[in-house]
Amino acid sequence: MDNVLVLVRHGQSEWNLQNLFTGWRDPDLTEKGVAEAKQAGELLKSEGFHFDIAFTSVLHRAQRTLDLMLEKLGQTGLEIISDKALNERHYGDLCGLNKDDARKKWGDEQVHLWRRSYDVPPPGGESLKDTAERVLPYYKENIWPKIKAGQNVLVAAHGNSIRALVMHLEQLSPAEIVSREIATGVPIIYNLTKDGEFAKKRLLAA
Repeated sequence: MDNVLVLVRHGQSEWNLQNLFTGWRDPDLTEKGVAEAKQAGELLKSEGFHFDIAFTSVLHRAQRTLDLMLEKLGQTGLEIISDKALNERHYGDLCGLNKDDARKKWGDEQVHLWRRSYDVPPPGGESLKDTAERVLPYYKENIWPKIKAGQNVLVAAHGNSIRALVMHLEQLSPAEIVSREIATGVPIIYNLTKDGEFAKKRLLAA
């Protein structure tokens, strides 16, 4: 299994559970999140995956998810590169707010626009377009060359940084990507061609 890219959104975080806008804040995983990360590692191991390098963000929930997966894979000595380019979308003034409270303050329509539009950022924060503009150059300069060289790469990141990668790999439109849900702890497996296009994709769910 060469030229494989596996993307995994971190397991459920404490703020996911509390329905809070998280962004670049740094909560830990819940017990469920830990279980999701371990299960992802077990599923990858059961399919015989062996990785050459891993990438993650600088946020604890993604790093811990990666560590738990590698533990289950028996690859705890793998080279890991962490970079803020893979961080979650920055929600600006919304960070730390309950989503229901945000709707009461700004209205359902405005909060929905911030959450689900492609290029409208919340106050002081990033849109998905902004997020893609830091994720994709990093992918092209640092991750893709590893895959092109025949290495298998594991990326543990966040809902919106992964959306940016999925949009690029599957050549989706802004309208298509904002409606794409990225489940916590579910590996997305891409087999890529020498040109960086995906030849095959599947989800590895229990």
